[in-house]
Amino acid sequence: MALLDIRQRSGYLFLAVTLGHILLISAQVNSRSGVPVLEAVTFGVFAEIQRAVSNAVGGVRHVWTGYAGLRQVHRQNEELSRELAAARVEVQEQRALADRSRGLEQLLDMRQRTPLQTVAAEIIGAAATPDFKTLTIDKGSRDGIKTDMAVISPAGVLGRVVVASPRAAKVQLLIDRNAAAGALIERSRAQGVVIGGEDNRLVLDYVNELSDVVAGDVVVTSGIDGIFPKGFVIGRVASVEKSAGTAYKRIVVQPAADASAVEEVLVVVSPTPGRAAGPEGGA
Repeated sequence: MALLDIRQRSGYLFLAVTLGHILLISAQVNSRSGVPVLEAVTFGVFAEIQRAVSNAVGGVRHVWTGYAGLRQVHRQNEELSRELAAARVEVQEQRALADRSRGLEQLLDMRQRTPLQTVAAEIIGAAATPDFKTLTIDKGSRDGIKTDMAVISPAGVLGRVVVASPRAAKVQLLIDRNAAAGALIERSRAQGVVIGGEDNRLVLDYVNELSDVVAGDVVVTSGIDGIFPKGFVIGRVASVEKSAGTAYKRIVVQPAADASAVEEVLVVVSPTPGRAAGPEGGA
Protein backbone atom coordinates (compact mmCIF):
# COMPACT_ATOMS: atom_id res chain seq x y z
CA MET A 1 0.00 0.00 0.00
CA ALA A 2 2.83 2.39 0.90
CA LEU A 3 4.57 1.56 -2.37
CA LEU A 4 1.34 2.24 -4.33
CA ASP A 5 0.88 5.63 -2.66
CA ILE A 6 4.45 6.57 -3.49
CA ARG A 7 3.88 5.65 -7.14
CA GLN A 8 0.68 7.66 -7.33
CA ARG A 9 2.34 10.69 -5.81
CA SER A 10 5.25 10.34 -8.22
CA GLY A 11 2.80 10.17 -11.13
CA TYR A 12 0.98 13.30 -10.00
CA LEU A 13 4.28 15.11 -9.53
CA PHE A 14 5.42 14.05 -12.99
CA LEU A 15 2.17 15.25 -14.52
CA ALA A 16 2.45 18.59 -12.71
CA VAL A 17 6.02 19.08 -13.85
CA THR A 18 5.07 18.19 -17.43
CA LEU A 19 2.18 20.67 -17.43
CA GLY A 20 4.46 23.30 -15.96
CA HIS A 21 6.97 22.77 -18.77
CA ILE A 22 4.20 22.99 -21.35
CA LEU A 23 2.97 26.25 -19.87
CA LEU A 24 6.49 27.69 -19.80
CA ILE A 25 7.08 26.65 -23.37
CA SER A 26 3.69 28.05 -24.42
CA ALA A 27 4.47 31.33 -22.72
CA GLN A 28 7.75 31.56 -24.66
CA VAL A 29 6.55 30.28 -28.02
CA ASN A 30 4.68 32.78 -30.20
CA SER A 31 1.90 32.01 -32.64
CA ARG A 32 1.93 33.19 -36.28
CA SER A 33 0.39 36.48 -35.21
CA GLY A 34 3.17 37.11 -32.71
CA VAL A 35 1.02 36.48 -29.66
CA PRO A 36 2.31 33.92 -27.17
CA VAL A 37 0.50 30.58 -27.47
CA LEU A 38 -0.39 30.57 -23.75
CA GLU A 39 -1.93 34.03 -24.00
CA ALA A 40 -3.92 33.01 -27.10
CA VAL A 41 -5.24 29.89 -25.42
CA THR A 42 -6.02 31.77 -22.20
CA PHE A 43 -7.81 34.51 -24.15
CA GLY A 44 -9.91 31.94 -26.00
CA VAL A 45 -10.96 30.25 -22.78
CA PHE A 46 -11.81 33.51 -21.03
CA ALA A 47 -13.57 34.80 -24.16
CA GLU A 48 -15.92 31.84 -24.08
CA ILE A 49 -16.54 32.42 -20.39
CA GLN A 50 -17.27 36.09 -21.11
CA ARG A 51 -19.59 35.07 -23.95
CA ALA A 52 -21.55 32.76 -21.65
CA VAL A 53 -21.77 35.41 -18.93
CA SER A 54 -22.80 38.07 -21.47
CA ASN A 55 -25.52 35.83 -22.90
CA ALA A 56 -26.82 35.09 -19.43
CA VAL A 57 -26.82 38.78 -18.46
CA GLY A 58 -28.43 39.70 -21.80
CA GLY A 59 -31.15 37.12 -21.26
CA VAL A 60 -31.86 38.47 -17.79
CA ARG A 61 -31.82 42.04 -19.14
CA HIS A 62 -34.20 41.04 -21.96
CA VAL A 63 -36.58 39.38 -19.51
CA TRP A 64 -36.48 42.39 -17.20
CA THR A 65 -37.01 44.81 -20.10
CA GLY A 66 -39.98 42.74 -21.26
CA TYR A 67 -41.42 42.70 -17.77
CA ALA A 68 -40.94 46.46 -17.40
CA GLY A 69 -42.53 46.96 -20.82
CA LEU A 70 -45.51 44.85 -19.85
CA ARG A 71 -45.91 46.85 -16.65
CA GLN A 72 -45.82 50.06 -18.67
CA VAL A 73 -48.39 48.71 -21.15
CA HIS A 74 -50.58 47.60 -18.22
CA ARG A 75 -50.41 51.08 -16.69
CA GLN A 76 -51.24 52.67 -20.03
CA ASN A 77 -54.19 50.32 -20.47
CA GLU A 78 -55.47 51.24 -17.01
CA GLU A 79 -55.13 54.95 -17.80
CA LEU A 80 -56.92 54.51 -21.13
CA SER A 81 -59.69 52.53 -19.41
CA ARG A 82 -60.14 55.28 -16.84
CA GLU A 83 -60.19 57.95 -19.55
CA LEU A 84 -62.72 55.93 -21.57
CA ALA A 85 -64.96 55.47 -18.53
CA ALA A 86 -64.76 59.19 -17.78
CA ALA A 87 -65.58 60.01 -21.40
CA ARG A 88 -68.60 57.69 -21.31
CA VAL A 89 -69.87 59.33 -18.12
CA GLU A 90 -69.40 62.75 -19.70
CA VAL A 91 -71.31 61.66 -22.82
CA GLN A 92 -74.16 60.39 -20.62
CA GLU A 93 -74.18 63.65 -18.68
CA GLN A 94 -74.26 65.65 -21.90
CA ARG A 95 -77.08 63.47 -23.26
CA ALA A 96 -79.05 63.89 -20.03
CA LEU A 97 -78.45 67.64 -20.15
CA ALA A 98 -79.61 67.76 -23.78
CA ASP A 99 -82.75 65.76 -22.92
CA ARG A 100 -83.44 68.07 -20.00
CA SER A 101 -82.98 71.11 -22.22
CA ARG A 102 -85.38 69.71 -24.82
CA GLY A 103 -87.94 68.98 -22.11
CA LEU A 104 -87.66 72.51 -20.74
CA GLU A 105 -87.96 73.98 -24.24
CA GLN A 106 -91.14 71.97 -24.85
CA LEU A 107 -92.55 73.03 -21.49
CA LEU A 108 -91.72 76.68 -22.16
CA ASP A 109 -93.29 76.49 -25.61
CA MET A 110 -96.43 74.95 -24.14
CA ARG A 111 -96.57 77.60 -21.43
CA GLN A 112 -96.31 80.35 -24.03
CA ARG A 113 -99.01 78.83 -26.23
CA THR A 114 -101.61 78.27 -23.53
CA PRO A 115 -103.67 81.28 -22.38
CA LEU A 116 -103.93 79.74 -18.90
CA GLN A 117 -101.88 80.83 -15.92
CA THR A 118 -99.52 78.02 -14.94
CA VAL A 119 -96.74 77.23 -12.48
CA ALA A 120 -93.79 75.11 -13.62
CA ALA A 121 -92.76 72.33 -11.25
CA GLU A 122 -90.24 69.51 -11.18
CA ILE A 123 -91.13 65.94 -10.30
CA ILE A 124 -89.21 64.89 -7.20
CA GLY A 125 -90.89 61.58 -6.38
CA ALA A 126 -93.25 58.91 -7.60
CA ALA A 127 -95.36 56.11 -6.17
CA ALA A 128 -97.08 53.41 -8.16
CA THR A 129 -99.10 50.74 -6.34
CA PRO A 130 -102.22 48.84 -7.40
CA ASP A 131 -104.28 51.26 -5.30
CA PHE A 132 -102.55 54.61 -5.86
CA LYS A 133 -100.48 56.07 -8.70
CA THR A 134 -99.10 59.45 -7.75
CA LEU A 135 -96.28 61.93 -8.32
CA THR A 136 -94.72 64.47 -6.00
CA ILE A 137 -93.76 67.89 -7.34
CA ASP A 138 -91.52 70.53 -5.79
CA LYS A 139 -94.10 73.33 -5.68
CA GLY A 140 -96.81 73.74 -3.05
CA SER A 141 -99.32 76.07 -1.48
CA ARG A 142 -96.87 78.92 -1.05
CA ASP A 143 -96.49 78.87 -4.86
CA GLY A 144 -100.26 79.09 -5.34
CA ILE A 145 -100.82 75.34 -5.74
CA LYS A 146 -104.18 74.04 -4.45
CA THR A 147 -106.06 70.77 -4.55
CA ASP A 148 -107.95 69.85 -7.73
CA MET A 149 -105.62 71.83 -9.96
CA ALA A 150 -104.82 70.15 -13.27
CA VAL A 151 -101.27 68.99 -13.96
CA ILE A 152 -100.18 68.79 -17.59
CA SER A 153 -97.07 68.01 -19.63
CA PRO A 154 -96.11 68.86 -23.23
CA ALA A 155 -97.38 65.42 -24.27
CA GLY A 156 -100.75 65.71 -22.55
CA VAL A 157 -102.72 65.60 -19.30
CA LEU A 158 -101.06 63.86 -16.34
CA GLY A 159 -103.46 64.27 -13.41
CA ARG A 160 -104.63 66.56 -10.64
CA VAL A 161 -103.31 67.85 -7.32
CA VAL A 162 -104.80 65.96 -4.36
CA VAL A 163 -102.57 67.20 -1.50
CA ALA A 164 -100.72 70.53 -1.27
CA SER A 165 -98.19 71.31 1.45
CA PRO A 166 -96.27 74.61 1.60
CA ARG A 167 -93.30 73.35 -0.47
CA ALA A 168 -94.60 70.28 -2.33
CA ALA A 169 -97.74 68.71 -3.71
CA LYS A 170 -99.01 65.22 -4.48
CA VAL A 171 -100.48 64.59 -7.92
CA GLN A 172 -102.95 61.79 -8.61
CA LEU A 173 -102.24 60.44 -12.09
CA LEU A 174 -105.12 60.10 -14.50
CA ILE A 175 -104.20 56.40 -14.93
CA ASP A 176 -104.98 55.80 -11.26
CA ARG A 177 -108.07 53.61 -11.07
CA ASN A 178 -109.75 56.11 -8.73
CA ALA A 179 -109.18 59.04 -11.11
CA ALA A 180 -111.62 60.35 -13.73
CA ALA A 181 -111.97 63.24 -16.15
CA GLY A 182 -114.55 64.50 -18.62
CA ALA A 183 -113.45 63.67 -22.17
CA LEU A 184 -114.54 63.77 -25.78
CA ILE A 185 -113.46 62.42 -29.14
CA GLU A 186 -111.77 65.31 -30.94
CA ARG A 187 -112.97 64.23 -34.40
CA SER A 188 -116.61 63.34 -33.75
CA ARG A 189 -117.12 65.27 -30.49
CA ALA A 190 -118.59 62.17 -28.82
CA GLN A 191 -118.43 62.69 -25.07
CA GLY A 192 -117.74 60.39 -22.16
CA VAL A 193 -115.65 59.99 -19.00
CA VAL A 194 -112.13 58.54 -18.86
CA ILE A 195 -111.17 56.53 -15.80
CA GLY A 196 -108.01 54.72 -14.81
CA GLY A 197 -107.74 51.22 -16.18
CA GLU A 198 -105.25 48.35 -16.16
CA ASP A 199 -101.74 48.26 -17.66
CA ASN A 200 -101.43 52.06 -17.37
CA ARG A 201 -104.26 52.59 -19.84
CA LEU A 202 -107.53 54.51 -19.61
CA VAL A 203 -111.12 53.50 -20.29
CA LEU A 204 -113.52 55.93 -21.94
CA ASP A 205 -116.96 55.12 -20.52
CA TYR A 206 -120.51 56.32 -21.14
CA VAL A 207 -120.06 56.72 -24.90
CA ASN A 208 -123.24 55.76 -26.74
CA GLU A 209 -122.96 52.72 -28.96
CA LEU A 210 -124.15 54.82 -31.91
CA SER A 211 -121.32 57.36 -31.49
CA ASP A 212 -118.66 57.60 -34.17
CA VAL A 213 -115.47 56.33 -32.49
CA VAL A 214 -112.64 54.38 -34.14
CA ALA A 215 -109.16 53.27 -33.14
CA GLY A 216 -106.66 56.09 -33.53
CA ASP A 217 -109.08 58.89 -32.62
CA VAL A 218 -107.61 61.59 -30.37
CA VAL A 219 -109.25 61.95 -26.96
CA VAL A 220 -109.17 65.39 -25.31
CA THR A 221 -110.54 66.92 -22.12
CA SER A 222 -114.08 68.23 -22.30
CA GLY A 223 -113.82 70.63 -19.35
CA ILE A 224 -117.14 69.52 -17.82
CA ASP A 225 -115.46 68.25 -14.63
CA GLY A 226 -114.31 71.73 -13.59
CA ILE A 227 -110.75 70.49 -13.06
CA PHE A 228 -109.14 69.93 -16.45
CA PRO A 229 -109.32 72.78 -18.97
CA LYS A 230 -111.03 71.94 -22.23
CA GLY A 231 -109.06 70.77 -25.24
CA PHE A 232 -105.96 69.21 -23.66
CA VAL A 233 -104.86 65.89 -25.12
CA ILE A 234 -105.56 62.80 -23.02
CA GLY A 235 -104.54 60.07 -25.46
CA ARG A 236 -105.58 58.01 -28.48
CA VAL A 237 -108.21 55.33 -28.82
CA ALA A 238 -106.52 51.91 -28.76
CA SER A 239 -109.63 49.73 -29.19
CA VAL A 240 -113.42 49.97 -29.40
CA GLU A 241 -115.75 47.19 -28.26
CA LYS A 242 -119.45 46.80 -27.67
CA SER A 243 -120.18 46.38 -23.96
CA ALA A 244 -122.45 43.38 -23.40
CA GLY A 245 -125.81 44.26 -21.87
CA THR A 246 -125.36 48.03 -22.07
CA ALA A 247 -126.00 50.80 -24.55
CA TYR A 248 -122.41 52.02 -24.30
CA LYS A 249 -119.14 51.15 -25.99
CA ARG A 250 -116.04 50.03 -24.12
CA ILE A 251 -113.22 52.21 -25.39
CA VAL A 252 -109.62 51.69 -24.30
CA VAL A 253 -107.40 54.76 -24.52
CA GLN A 254 -103.59 54.86 -24.62
CA PRO A 255 -102.46 57.90 -22.58
CA ALA A 256 -100.45 60.51 -24.47
CA ALA A 257 -98.27 61.39 -21.48
CA ASP A 258 -95.94 58.79 -19.98
CA ALA A 259 -95.44 59.77 -16.35
CA SER A 260 -92.23 57.73 -16.10
CA ALA A 261 -90.62 59.83 -18.87
CA VAL A 262 -91.63 63.26 -17.56
CA GLU A 263 -89.38 65.44 -15.39
CA GLU A 264 -91.10 68.83 -15.45
CA VAL A 265 -94.81 69.69 -15.50
CA LEU A 266 -97.15 72.66 -15.51
CA VAL A 267 -99.80 73.15 -12.86
CA VAL A 268 -102.83 75.09 -14.12
CA VAL A 269 -103.58 77.71 -11.49
CA SER A 270 -106.14 79.57 -13.60
CA PRO A 271 -109.66 78.54 -12.48
CA THR A 272 -111.56 76.46 -15.02
CA PRO A 273 -115.17 77.53 -15.71
CA GLY A 274 -116.63 74.88 -13.43
CA ARG A 275 -114.18 75.56 -10.63
CA ALA A 276 -114.55 79.33 -10.93
CA ALA A 277 -118.33 79.17 -10.62
CA GLY A 278 -118.22 77.09 -7.47
CA PRO A 279 -121.35 76.10 -5.55
CA GLU A 280 -122.86 79.57 -5.74
CA GLY A 281 -122.21 79.97 -9.44
CA GLY A 282 -123.96 76.71 -10.14
CA ALA A 283 -127.02 77.59 -8.10
